[in-house]
Amino acid sequence: MQKVIGWDVGGAHVKAACIEAGRVTAVRQLPCPLWLGADRLAPVLETLRSEFGPADLHVATMTGELADVFPDRRTGVLAIVEALTQALPSGTLRLYAGRQGVVTPPMAPAHVQDIASANWHASAALAARHGDGLFVDIGSTTADIIPLLDGAVHARGYTDAERFGTGELVYTGLTRSFVMALAPRAPFAGSWTTLAAEYFASTADVHRILGTLNEDTDQMDTADGRPKTLPASRARLARMIGRDSGDATDADWRGLAAWFAEVQLRQIHDGALLVLSGAGLPHDAPVIAAGVGASIAHRLADRLGRRFVPFASLCGGIGSADGVNWVDACAPAVAVALLAVDQPPA
Repeated sequence: MQKVIGWDVGGAHVKAACIEAGRVTAVRQLPCPLWLGADRLAPVLETLRSEFGPADLHVATMTGELADVFPDRRTGVLAIVEALTQALPSGTLRLYAGRQGVVTPPMAPAHVQDIASANWHASAALAARHGDGLFVDIGSTTADIIPLLDGAVHARGYTDAERFGTGELVYTGLTRSFVMALAPRAPFAGSWTTLAAEYFASTADVHRILGTLNEDTDQMDTADGRPKTLPASRARLARMIGRDSGDATDADWRGLAAWFAEVQLRQIHDGALLVLSGAGLPHDAPVIAAGVGASIAHRLADRLGRRFVPFASLCGGIGSADGVNWVDACAPAVAVALLAVDQPPA
């Protein structure tokens, strides 16, 4: 096969990666808020298919089945498989089923539990080929923390429910996490203040205020529909503590944002320590980082005293664009395509 396109259909974005002769030649991410309707998916798939052109094989993974537009995960998986089948040339689609390998669309009903939210497994499986490590993928919404040992994925959980309990899934991300989910209170003006239990601000606002956000990675609307600017982000963050941005200085709001970023890192660090406590990884095994939040994973690696290795450095092909390494950002789409090249359907 000379050309393979990998797909990662999430609840907020669709990611696609083109592999030609075993090399990454193009990667793209488009917003697709499935919670606003399953009909959002078809035009996004068509746009990306047209941009990438014909391919010998398409391989897909997903997390979009979790969108609350679907009554349950099974319905979501089968709806996404149907949308992909309709969008892509007949007979060219395969589905990544994690521990079961690659399956064909007619096999999907029998493998719903394997297909659902298996994108983390694809990225980790590809990274495992390159040696021991702690694979950390911090996306817009979640963080996956997966031990890799002896060339294999050594996760203790597989489903989201299982991984919540092992530290392998932490529900926090670079842009889409609600600030109110980071902590019940925050320090400000010398005292603790309770947070509003409202979606007034997101982690995109936190990282924008700190200057640690590349705007190309923030593809969703803001909490209040207002612009993605520093003043607007300060105003949104101020609402979280019942204030207006004019009530304090820019330095004060930056300090509050820094505290929230630290709390977020601490959550991921706690997850990593829980994973490492039972993984048996060598002390010199690196942190292999992916996702739009790879910069957070870099800070995690420093905190753990481990070497930092970008996922993209394992894959070859294209580099960064607009300051974002999209191979890192779209790791599951890249991974399913590369894995499928030498893994025939079950």
